[in-house]
Amino acid sequence: MNDHSPRRLRGSLLERAAGQFHYADAPRLPVEPLPPLRAAEPLPAAPMFVPEPIAAPEPAFVPEPAFVPEAVFVAEPVFVAPVAVEDVVAAPAESEPVEELELGDAFLAPEPEAQSGVIDRALLREGGMIVPGAPITPLAEEFRMVKRQLLTTARAVANQGTAQAGDRARMILVCSAHPDEGKTFCAINLALSMAAEKDMEILLVDADFAKPDILERLGLPGGPGLLDVLGGSVADAEACIIRTDVPQLSVLPAGTRTNADTELLASDRARAILDGLASANPRRIVIFDSPPALAASPASVLAFHVGQAMLVVRADKTTEGDLREAVTTLDACEHIQLILNAVSFQPGGRRFGSYYGETAQ
Repeated sequence: MNDHSPRRLRGSLLERAAGQFHYADAPRLPVEPLPPLRAAEPLPAAPMFVPEPIAAPEPAFVPEPAFVPEAVFVAEPVFVAPVAVEDVVAAPAESEPVEELELGDAFLAPEPEAQSGVIDRALLREGGMIVPGAPITPLAEEFRMVKRQLLTTARAVANQGTAQAGDRARMILVCSAHPDEGKTFCAINLALSMAAEKDMEILLVDADFAKPDILERLGLPGGPGLLDVLGGSVADAEACIIRTDVPQLSVLPAGTRTNADTELLASDRARAILDGLASANPRRIVIFDSPPALAASPASVLAFHVGQAMLVVRADKTTEGDLREAVTTLDACEHIQLILNAVSFQPGGRRFGSYYGETAQ
């Protein structure tokens, strides 16, 4: 037989292995019988683990906020008396007197709001005056020379030693002998020139109460002015001052016209008010444009309040006699300067301002 013989002729696998390896001749070990099976003993029951109940955690202690009682306002009951309709219609209601409120020393009145205005440059140019920010002109150079002399005199007056003299030194009166001699023209140009200084502020006061025209020449709006303060209808002069768009230049209008302008200027109240214009700001130069000295009396009164006066003399109009008389009218002011207006320059003569337009050679 071989491996290709049928399985039934080859025998089982154990038989063939025993025949091939001669297992049949090997000694056999005795086989002991297995002990009889017995019932397995039951295992001891394991103790059952019962977990202890978990106690609920105690709530964290949160302190309650301190009780702060709120202010409670309880309105008192209001008794309303019954009123018949007939009484309401027939009897007119009488207004009860209003009790005056007594104000203590700590009460402060609100400060007046400052007024402001824009100067019309076109009007300045048409009037032949200095235009702020424009190129240097002969007129601008002339008033540079004029203001230097006035500022030098102001320092001399201020060095007299008293505080009142220092305030008066910063007050300048611009006047003329007769109308149409150029006093307002010179006052405006002087104010514009001085406003270009770095360490001072200029207040131009229209004190020509009969014919005020500074606001019109500058294109500024009208409003209360110096006469209203002198008369008592306005309490604070600073409330009437118009701050212009030209740096360091302000204008105080003339105010409501009155026939008592000279008497108001001569009062003690006027002295305190005019002195206060200068003392309110130690950097302020106050320029008064007054009426002509020989045409109206306020000029002579204003001369008592200022530290110096600039008397405008028109070259082709003012006579020597008029000039002497005007100086006498202003004799209350110790320092009087003369300025010659409307001078005709000869060809080839000195002319300030032309140097700035020359080119370098």
